[in-house]
Amino acid sequence: MTLFGNLQSNSNSYFQALATAERRALHSFFDQHVIEDDDLGYFALDEGDYNALPVHLASRVVHTVHGAMLDEF
Repeated sequence: MTLFGNLQSNSNSYFQALATAERRALHSFFDQHVIEDDDLGYFALDEGDYNALPVHLASRVVHTVHGAMLDEF
């Protein structure tokens, strides 16, 4: 039964991270990544916080939401 609880908890953290990434992407030039973490489950990360996404984070990206802000004007 514990395994089911952990799976549900991970699902919740994934969908919360995805919702955060989608909200942030609307107001950002940078991509928003959902990162898998052993301790936290999943979390959202703004690519603009790094010059280049470090390898240890890039290898754990499970979903990317592209930045939606346009710089045309």
